[in-house]
Amino acid sequence: MTVIIGMDPHKRSATIEIIDPASVVLTTGQYSTDTAGYSGMLTAAQRFGDRIWAIEGCNGVGRHLAHRLVHDGETVVDVPAKLSAQVRVFATGNGRNTDPVDAHSVALAALRSPNLRRVDLDSELIALGMLADRRDELGRARTDTVNRLHRLLLELLPGGAKKFLSAMQARKLVATVKPRDPAGKVRRRLAVELIDELERIDRKIKAANKELRELVIERGSTVMELNGIGPSGAARLLADVGDIHRFRDRGRFASWNGTAPLDASSGEQKRHRLSRAGNRRINRVLHTMATVQLRNPSAGRTYYDRRRAEGKTSMEAMRALKRRLSNVVYTRMLADQRRRETASPGGQSGATTDSSATGSTPHTGPSDKPQPGLTTNQNSHDLPTPP
Repeated sequence: MTVIIGMDPHKRSATIEIIDPASVVLTTGQYSTDTAGYSGMLTAAQRFGDRIWAIEGCNGVGRHLAHRLVHDGETVVDVPAKLSAQVRVFATGNGRNTDPVDAHSVALAALRSPNLRRVDLDSELIALGMLADRRDELGRARTDTVNRLHRLLLELLPGGAKKFLSAMQARKLVATVKPRDPAGKVRRRLAVELIDELERIDRKIKAANKELRELVIERGSTVMELNGIGPSGAARLLADVGDIHRFRDRGRFASWNGTAPLDASSGEQKRHRLSRAGNRRINRVLHTMATVQLRNPSAGRTYYDRRRAEGKTSMEAMRALKRRLSNVVYTRMLADQRRRETASPGGQSGATTDSSATGSTPHTGPSDKPQPGLTTNQNSHDLPTPP
């Protein structure tokens, strides 16, 4: 008999509930996450031979406990928060939650959902994820610094500075200003300090991009060859997706990353709307990819213009383009993983099935709608290219 151990994790505590295959509660408990508390929780679980840990938020607050358990040889599955919330409503009749109720809901969700993602420890992917997080933090810090600099330059220079401002350009502008009043002198000094800070951030961003690029290439990934994906986006894709085979088809991948449209039809009106669900970090990578392709002549731009000519609004055309690009990314990651799996030890990897120049543009799949049911994975060269 395999028992399910549902866990509601927090930073310093964790509540667990152990149920059997018939949903009978065997035991419950609350433990601290320090060494003593973790040991006590593990000892309580080891009373049962076959066990599976079901943890909510394995990519968030529950990651530290999930990784510790996997390191100790335990089987852990990731329960999405939305899934456990739905179970909680049906199990309790309301949406109110406490730690024991959450642990019970997580356990029931795992019991009734056999295809949950199993948590694995891949040190390379964990490192990529941490570096991608750091790169995102640097990007936000740079935006904040530039915004503060713009506020000062608006008071130092008539009309301020242009929107996209580099540290060198800002330094040249400040050099032309020689205020004589005390407020102006302080304002200029603060602007110089912000420019120094901006230069330091830019150096860190450059170093982070270089490190991410090297790690992505060492991983054997070619997603950076796609138009609109840089080192940070590639690292985010690899870290968050993990094993691309866990997605049965490209429709499932699109649903996971939030680019699959939701059916909003009513009566004779047939329409789809933008999904706000899914992995928002991957959705942001795809949004950046779409934006880059729209700024330059590309098949993505052609596809977007064609959808606009068909009567789609700009948002609808953008949604359709992101759905199409999701197919491109899925195909490329699938080809990369298959190549790694089939490469002989010590041999050289060959070209991907989508490594031509046209592989950098959205040309997969005939539809931007989600694909229900089981479909066969297809390489991009088997799919029609939009005119």
